[in-house]
Amino acid sequence: MQRLGGKRAANHCRKPLINAGDGVGEHPTQALLDVFTIREEIGTVNGLTITMVGDLKHGRTVHSLARLLTLYNVQLRYVSPPELGIPMDVIQFVASKGIPQERFQSLEAALPETDVLYVTRIQRERFNSQEEYDKVCGLFIVTPQLMTRAKRKMVVMHPLPRVFEISPELDSDPRAAYFRQAECGMYVRMALLAMVLGK
Repeated sequence: MQRLGGKRAANHCRKPLINAGDGVGEHPTQALLDVFTIREEIGTVNGLTITMVGDLKHGRTVHSLARLLTLYNVQLRYVSPPELGIPMDVIQFVASKGIPQERFQSLEAALPETDVLYVTRIQRERFNSQEEYDKVCGLFIVTPQLMTRAKRKMVVMHPLPRVFEISPELDSDPRAAYFRQAECGMYVRMALLAMVLGK
């Protein structure tokens, strides 16, 4: 049986349909919980510089988050291997909303002004060969040493699961918000289900 795409299913469904992630496309429920987490951690979303790092081409979480962040006054930065850059349709959408965007080759260069570092893993299943994966894997790893370049008041987020793009040694850093982010996800999704069910 062929899988229906989210948009196609929504066109035929007479009941509310929640997109909880569709391949390499979008992940809107993750974007909602990410913005909720930023507000919980920092107190606001407006005025922040948000840096997205990793596989931005296939990372559906960053596609949705970049779009949602256009509702706020933010600056977006992208750090990725050249072949895994954020898709042009996302860049164009964000630009159409007047949000400043900047690409960086180096995490070290982007980090000092960053308020939210949003890290994504590079997923092996998105590549045709192990050789292609190995070429881009491990280029950007967040370590305690790297974080000495970061602001004291900022957060590191990750949609999880992580592989090795964030060192486990960073887990005890108060700026490491990814486990708190996962907890926020439970509450946001509970609220979303309650809204859809009319509770």
